[in-house]
Amino acid sequence: MKAVPRPNRRAGRHPVDEVLSPGRLAVYGTQHVLAFYAGAVIVPILLANSIGLSTEQLVHLINADLFTCGIASIIQSVGFWKVGVRLPLLQGVTFTAVSPMIAIGLAAGGGTDGLLVIYGAVLVAGLFTFLIAPFFSRLIRFFPPVVTGSVITIIGLALLPVAAGDATGGAGPTSDPTSGKNLAYALGTLALIVLIQRVFKGFMATVAVLVGLVAGTLVAWAFGDAHFDAVSDSGWVGVTTPFHFGWPQFSIAAIISMVVVMLITAVETTGDVLATGEIVEKRITRDDIARALRADGLATTIGGVFNSFPYTCFAENVGLVRLTRVKSRWVVAAAGVIMILLGLVPKAGAIVAGIPHPVLGGAALAMFATVAVVGFQTLAKVDFHDHRNVVIVATSVGLAMYVTAQPQVAQAVPGWAEIIFGSGITLGSLTAIGLNILFHHVGKDFGPAVAGQPGSSTVRLDQVNKMSRDEFVETFTGLFQGPRWMVERAWELRPFTDTHALRRSFQEALFSGSHEEQRQLIEAYPQLGSQFVADGLSGEASLRDQSARGLTFLAEPDRDELTAITEAYRERFGFPLVISVRDAESFDRIVEQGRERLGNCENQEHAAALLEIAKIAGYRFDDFLQDANPIHSARTRWSSNR
Repeated sequence: MKAVPRPNRRAGRHPVDEVLSPGRLAVYGTQHVLAFYAGAVIVPILLANSIGLSTEQLVHLINADLFTCGIASIIQSVGFWKVGVRLPLLQGVTFTAVSPMIAIGLAAGGGTDGLLVIYGAVLVAGLFTFLIAPFFSRLIRFFPPVVTGSVITIIGLALLPVAAGDATGGAGPTSDPTSGKNLAYALGTLALIVLIQRVFKGFMATVAVLVGLVAGTLVAWAFGDAHFDAVSDSGWVGVTTPFHFGWPQFSIAAIISMVVVMLITAVETTGDVLATGEIVEKRITRDDIARALRADGLATTIGGVFNSFPYTCFAENVGLVRLTRVKSRWVVAAAGVIMILLGLVPKAGAIVAGIPHPVLGGAALAMFATVAVVGFQTLAKVDFHDHRNVVIVATSVGLAMYVTAQPQVAQAVPGWAEIIFGSGITLGSLTAIGLNILFHHVGKDFGPAVAGQPGSSTVRLDQVNKMSRDEFVETFTGLFQGPRWMVERAWELRPFTDTHALRRSFQEALFSGSHEEQRQLIEAYPQLGSQFVADGLSGEASLRDQSARGLTFLAEPDRDELTAITEAYRERFGFPLVISVRDAESFDRIVEQGRERLGNCENQEHAAALLEIAKIAGYRFDDFLQDANPIHSARTRWSSNR
């Protein structure tokens, strides 16, 4: 057997689970906190001003908010039992709850009395969310790429006006869109972040936002536009105690209103989790959604106890993960610890609060826009030759931007609808979900297509069950390379009750073949990294599979390394190395997997190759599906159906 070069590579775990050094955790965590801070404290500020709370009460609300944000973020990122999605997702108070909480507080007389009724509703709504999490997660089939892509795009676009508002000076007397100074701070911060990303690599590139915020703040301070007077007025220690304002009061109307808020928030959380899964390249399952929603529910309940409010995943920090490419969930856990400390040390919070709005807005423009980019990437998976998908995306994004650009529109609808029309994210998300159900799930003629290629007519389940053997084979032959016996035998398992049964039929046919048939199939797969081109769908599918991790355009050293491994493998076993590259996190992982498998016996590798072929076919099946979810393959992994 030929010697295979063995460069020194760290054996890897998924980047999400990587535990960084304490120094990096502190720096990256601080970056998350700085990017998050303004959004974290705005809800208690708006609420306190609206229901007539004193300045002292507002300070306590801010400290309680930061303290509970830290706990909630640790729960979501670290996780325990079936709580927490274990992704780099920061938790913050949902903006969706602002208007309903103000209405609840004013209806109860304002002040502390109104606050206690709010906390009663928050407690019940948190428990409700925790309990309904597994049931809500079952609705994930209604979140195909056309929905999740729309929702993620809407989240990014709807947040941009918030960034623009900060860039012009924020709310209040400092706001001035015509101010050249505000413009200079915002664009200067943004330009510095872009410059660092372009010039530097490694650690420096990953802290570009932090450097931009610190540098922008120092420049503003030098010109007298960053003020830290509140630091001297703040105490060193401020501990929030449970039920600080008194025992919560319970109102049926308030509870119903807050439950509706949490249901809408669950949709937004689902979108954030899917977006983060796309960014960190980790497929999200139905159980992941349930764990994320349980964390929301538990965090909201804790918020009701510790004088805070309903919690959700913060989309603002999703953009930071994408921009910095630091995927470790332990960074968010570190940010949670920092927020707990800020909540206990008011002076530290006052220092962070001194960051000028234009500086924060310049950084936010980059972060929020990257969320929209993730949405664009998800929408790239959608077949826009199908006009129904065009209608879904156009209508949902259009309505979201309508109420985002004209927020006063919410005043034109009945009170119960203000919660929907008051948020572009909420209205756009619900519109995308509703239209997807209408166009793809309602009625026989509008049911989901199970196969087809962009630009061609789609194939539906009832049509599949009526197909002749030749028609069936012609439609689905692209799932595999070479022989067609698997597809022919899958046809014999008709009728298919749903797309899952259709998917299982290919798997059952694959593993029912004789050893010789299976060997012939394995040998039909191309060498990894080759520019394999064949007539028909299987050749195109092979190129698409390999290009998913850049194997069709490798640099010469990487190509030589992969060639050495694949040739050594073929020499040892007599058939090509088959790996589902879409499952691999990186090129390094593909190489590492190839090395590991060189040490197996032939029978073990025969079985391993079949499993990889099943995974590859699963991805290709998803390419056919018209109502596929970006995480569909994880929920219906071929191996889990056995």
